[in-house]
Amino acid sequence: MQRKAALLIALSLLSLSCNREKQRRIAVIPKGTSHVFWQAIHAGANAAGKEFHEEILWDGPPNETDYSRQLEIVDSMLNRHVDGMVVAAADRTTLNASLDRAARENIPVVIFDSGVDSSNYVSFVATDNYSGGQMAARKLAQLLDGKGTVGIIGNAPGSASTIDRESGFKDTMAKEFPNVKIAAEQYGMSDAAKGLAVTENILTAHPEVNGLFASAEPSSVGAAQALKSRGLAGKVKLVAFDSSEGLVADLSAGVIDALIAQDPFKIGYEGVKAVTEKLDGKSPAKKIDLSATVITKADLDKPEIKKLLHPDI
Repeated sequence: MQRKAALLIALSLLSLSCNREKQRRIAVIPKGTSHVFWQAIHAGANAAGKEFHEEILWDGPPNETDYSRQLEIVDSMLNRHVDGMVVAAADRTTLNASLDRAARENIPVVIFDSGVDSSNYVSFVATDNYSGGQMAARKLAQLLDGKGTVGIIGNAPGSASTIDRESGFKDTMAKEFPNVKIAAEQYGMSDAAKGLAVTENILTAHPEVNGLFASAEPSSVGAAQALKSRGLAGKVKLVAFDSSEGLVADLSAGVIDALIAQDPFKIGYEGVKAVTEKLDGKSPAKKIDLSATVITKADLDKPEIKKLLHPDI
């Protein structure tokens, strides 16, 4: 009997050991894959996967406005019975039924970057986007000495993260800077070429505009290009959201006056960390807010800013 009991204990311990050694599969699904922002998030997710011994399954639509393709990817990952998911919702309502299904199937989901209307998620990891919009408004108003006319180049309807930035910007301008008028707001539809076109439209329709706010990387790229093509760099103040090699170069050249930068590497890392904690039986915070940073040309040589703007992707 003693030998039999010892054998059973040994087999049980071996089984537990094997279960611990098995890599869990974590699906990480961004809004899109083409912009540098998402590539940095991918790097952060991979770093967390390596640290916590999880297999990262990265997949997302090329275009951030391809809501149906993102839905297909989410449902495909559910069909593959992944252990957990980390998702940046391109639209705040499109994924709700899939999140309900994940909850029924006990697949924990962490939402990152952009929120959803559903409550079926473990944690929400993102920049405090409303606060980021407030930062942008205050910086642009400072650049304009508290008076002027500005335009907003938004990202896309339904994108919760950028809607929050735009709301923070507009609310702060209205409350704190009554002498700064918002003349126009148009969407770049998460596409740099469209961002260029709508910026051109705003500048043509409102030649008095002396300030611009672009709420996401593609809109920022388009707005900067419009100012360069019209010879307005430095004359029309531009506060841009997000960062990339090209945007940093435009900041250095004086085309962009300030960047509101996120830490996408940390967003990706914290998203995977949160779902891992849930799978390990812990209770991650329901909301994990990460702060944005206002960066001007004078800040570019600071070591902490270099690290933020040039993550190892």
